[in-house]
Amino acid sequence: MQTSFTLAQLADPNIAEADRILRACVHCGFCTATCPTYVLLGDELDSPRGRIYLIKDMLEHDRPATAEVVKHIDRCLSCLACMTTCPSGVHYMHLVDHARVHIERTYARPRVDRMLRAFIARILPNNGRLRRMLAAARLGKPFAGLFAALGLAPVAAMLRLAPARLPAKSAAHGKGRFPAAGSRRGRVALLTGCVSPVVAPSINAAAIRLLTRHGIEVVVADEGCCGSLVHHMGGEEAALAAARRQIDAWTAEIEGLDAILVTASGCGTTVKDYGYMLRNDRAYADKAIRVSRLARDISEYLSGLDLSSQRGSTGLVVAYHSACSLQHGQKISRAPKELLCKIGFVVKDVPEGHLCCGSAGTYNILQPELARRLRARKVGNIEKLKPDVIAAGNLGCMMQIAAGTVIPVVHTVELIDWATGGPEPEALAGKRGSSAAVTSIAPAK
Repeated sequence: MQTSFTLAQLADPNIAEADRILRACVHCGFCTATCPTYVLLGDELDSPRGRIYLIKDMLEHDRPATAEVVKHIDRCLSCLACMTTCPSGVHYMHLVDHARVHIERTYARPRVDRMLRAFIARILPNNGRLRRMLAAARLGKPFAGLFAALGLAPVAAMLRLAPARLPAKSAAHGKGRFPAAGSRRGRVALLTGCVSPVVAPSINAAAIRLLTRHGIEVVVADEGCCGSLVHHMGGEEAALAAARRQIDAWTAEIEGLDAILVTASGCGTTVKDYGYMLRNDRAYADKAIRVSRLARDISEYLSGLDLSSQRGSTGLVVAYHSACSLQHGQKISRAPKELLCKIGFVVKDVPEGHLCCGSAGTYNILQPELARRLRARKVGNIEKLKPDVIAAGNLGCMMQIAAGTVIPVVHTVELIDWATGGPEPEALAGKRGSSAAVTSIAPAK
């Protein structure tokens, strides 16, 4: 694609990078076939190619974003299916991220939208605030339909996504060291994240049990949110501040670490991108690259361990939902399925598995109608398989899919933990009429 940025514009490293990305695009349109919003809406401007034209025009002319541009960029899920499809290697993720920063700096959003985004940025990354908000949301769930009727669909979406009850706080939450059982074979750090400790602490607890049982010492030293949530809303400064906090926390423990593990693939994609995000920060660039190189999805790391089933073949049919951030963002598609097969589960691929479920961070709140349609399509494809359980490697996907089906949804690591000697996942135990064993997880003093 030909561009016409001035030399003065290209002096900005962000514009120079946008120019490089734009020039890689050859207009082929392969991306349209795998773009969820184009599949749903059939509008060229709601395809990656269409959005690239909008971004190019906006940046070249160095003008504020218009309502039309914002509408189509906001509809992008950042699922990155287009990057998997693109034969030219167009790095759409970095281009759309830059466009979102430009939008937030130059566009005056309607007041309600602005307040909603500020609320999300303040509440979701903070464990304490999120817990209080979800407790209050339980009281408001019966009124979700009323909010939707009043034109407050995002508020209604938040209420509908809120869990009916919050699990108890886990001892796995909070900083600490979890020693390996027996002789130590490795040492890793684990990102606890911001939403997971409140909504699904069982995920990190399962990861810690599984790792320590196999001789891996686990260190929890992070600072909660990785910055992903605000990053995808164009909140550049807040995202970079979160990244710096994480890097500082991990740097103190980094010697002797084999990996930094992440159980939420959306967060993992961002942590693996810290090196790029902080490339122009002299104080953090080198440290960010080091952290990014150590970052691994939990399934990626487990693939290198000698795991063996303690239960033999379970016979359970697992529909494996490949989160976009894992299959497209991190190019990890085989490892989770191979792990599940190896330890005795019958794993089935979901038809149209390349299409997003509609979660996409905060997308199911900010674009609830499109998210609902994508969830219905995803759930319909899953239910054709008649699985006993759905497994996924990203909490956002788990919550999104669970809101549309009665089939239990669990994290991949919970199934692996159970098969190798841990307790049965609570969601699965409830469906099977049994009681999950209680295994305590407490850091070493």
